[in-house]
Amino acid sequence: MSDTLPFEASAASSFSDDDRVFMTRALELAAHARDAEGEVPVGAVLVLDGAIVGEGWNRNISLNDPTAHAEIQALRAAGQALANYRYPGSTLYVTLEPCSMCAMAMVHARVGRVVYGAADPKTGAAGSVFDTLVSDRHNHRVSVQGGLCADEASTMLREFFRARR
Repeated sequence: MSDTLPFEASAASSFSDDDRVFMTRALELAAHARDAEGEVPVGAVLVLDGAIVGEGWNRNISLNDPTAHAEIQALRAAGQALANYRYPGSTLYVTLEPCSMCAMAMVHARVGRVVYGAADPKTGAAGSVFDTLVSDRHNHRVSVQGGLCADEASTMLREFFRARR
């Protein structure tokens, strides 16, 4: 893995107004996961041609499913909505850096771009621990931008785990 992260600088100017709108929706879904289902607060929104085509939030506990991460839920919802399993040109907004499982699902789905909030220094696969999304070993690479609303996402996660202790 390289010494530098593969995403662009997370300066506020590197994100569009649309990016902020869609990440705000992902944060709302993360809060829903926490408040309505007692799940780890992670939310995801898949956008294609400027419209939300899939939404998801962590549901591992409520569904007894280790694969029910927010990103997977959003990809599944998009598949149903679009009657397809590939989403070229799409952007996935997620409040936490994707893990390896979710990153590979995005590669297989041909997601064009991922924008995430908080970095995950333990299992992140978008540059923190692994570079799965941009690996030249895959026939598709996903553009990565991290740090949008990172403070909000990190605070939500930190407070969730603090309350559980």
